[in-house]
Amino acid sequence: MELRIYYEDTDAGGVVYHANYLRYFERGRTEYLRSRGVSVSELAAQGYIFPVIRLEIEYRAPAVHDDLVRVTTEVLAVGKTSFTLGQQVVRVLDGKLLADGRLTLVCTTPDLKARRLPEELIAALRE
Repeated sequence: MELRIYYEDTDAGGVVYHANYLRYFERGRTEYLRSRGVSVSELAAQGYIFPVIRLEIEYRAPAVHDDLVRVTTEVLAVGKTSFTLGQQVVRVLDGKLLADGRLTLVCTTPDLKARRLPEELIAALRE
């Protein structure tokens, strides 16, 4: 998924505010699943919620206003109730790695009780 960095994404130093990478990762995950036929909103309507339970980000280089960046997502592990993804933000112009992340999401009910991943999600993640 590609996105443009807007002024609103930046901090007083003119670079992307660190917490905004979490938003970019979220969009990347959602579009990754959508491209595989899985709708996060439909799963939520069926009572499947996916909170992030672990997150690591290494910031490698800054993104600045008007950069075009690409968010990539790859599946690292799929368990019975959770899955782990690797995500990166790369500047399109020069291929520079800007942020490298690894996160784990767990499947829960709306009242946050762990539950098995739905079969359609498992199939999409193992594609």
